[in-house]
Amino acid sequence: MSTPNLLVLNVADGTQAHAYVAQPQNQAAAPGIILFQEAFGVNQHIRDVADRLAAAGYVVVAPELFHRTAEPGAEFAYDNFPSVMPHYSAVTLETMTQDAQAAYDWLQSQPNVQKDKIGTIGFCLGGQVAFVANAKLPVQAGVSYYGGGLHTRTDLAPALHGPHLFYWGGLDEHISKDDVKTIIDAVDATGKPYVSTVISYADHGFNCDARPSYNKDAAAEAWAMTLAFFKEKLG
Repeated sequence: MSTPNLLVLNVADGTQAHAYVAQPQNQAAAPGIILFQEAFGVNQHIRDVADRLAAAGYVVVAPELFHRTAEPGAEFAYDNFPSVMPHYSAVTLETMTQDAQAAYDWLQSQPNVQKDKIGTIGFCLGGQVAFVANAKLPVQAGVSYYGGGLHTRTDLAPALHGPHLFYWGGLDEHISKDDVKTIIDAVDATGKPYVSTVISYADHGFNCDARPSYNKDAAAEAWAMTLAFFKEKLG
């Protein structure tokens, strides 16, 4: 994490969260996006996503969700999930909400951010947090890539503020079809606007080129749709 892109956020519980920030080249007022990590930290993949979103014209902030239990800048190997578990298990609805709020407040304080054009996006664990943030904060759009644990957040569906875009891998063995149906049925029942896209030939983590499950075609298709979705909802 390079120093010019490093930010320290003050969180409501008295902790501090390091975050990666990516800025668009145009200094005029831009929409803001809160980017939530996979379970493996705000690593090179997440920083790349932030940079790509910034290149598309957004101010992006990616808070470290494990800051209460891990050192700043902590990253974890994709093939060593046991090392992640103590940190993953410490993440709760309350900590998700507090971290999202801190990132949102930072965006609201920036002179080059359009205050009423804020979106959320997350991958894996972050896909769940992006959904939680959409329910807890007055954002205009949310995107969840293969959001693990989303089926446990059905009670938040009625509170969604902005339209939500979901991506699922048809080959994903980490998220069952029943889990997908549970959360989508819950959102559908509220009448809230959403898009749910299953890419039949994609696995869990298909967007991450550092993982064996990376699928170039699925990643490109989902990314194009993500940018179109944000363009429509945020400008």
